[in-house]
Amino acid sequence: MSGQFEASIEIDRPVEQVFAYLADGRNDPDFSPRVQQITKTPDGPTALGTVFRSTVKDAGMKTAREFRIDGFDPPHLIRWTEQSRNLITAEGGYDLTPLPGGRTRVRIFNKLDGHGLGKLLVGIAASAARKDAPDFGRRIKAAAEASLTS
Repeated sequence: MSGQFEASIEIDRPVEQVFAYLADGRNDPDFSPRVQQITKTPDGPTALGTVFRSTVKDAGMKTAREFRIDGFDPPHLIRWTEQSRNLITAEGGYDLTPLPGGRTRVRIFNKLDGHGLGKLLVGIAASAARKDAPDFGRRIKAAAEASLTS
């Protein structure tokens, strides 16, 4: 069983800057309070095959997550697939579109898949993610605009 959510936001920064910010998953704690810590392998710029390992807290439980970048087309597209084996895993991405005035539209989306007992929980998790999606988008916008100079 699976579920999906998405959000779209407009960020008052150029697409190249927004792409660079979002491509570095180490920025995720800036806008995702569930991410407790995150690392990147290998060192250097994010590219196809880059892996981000994180500890996240969901519903009071800490879990280890591992995401591999499996789609990367600067400055327009980032895709990831979760490699970890948790009850609920995700795959998703960002689509970035330049807008007039040096602004950027960002669409984020995730597909959640349940495994084992997670098949019973994925609907609840997807519903919560859909409910939070607009706020999640606003947190991305606020963090990106605060971190990037215009």
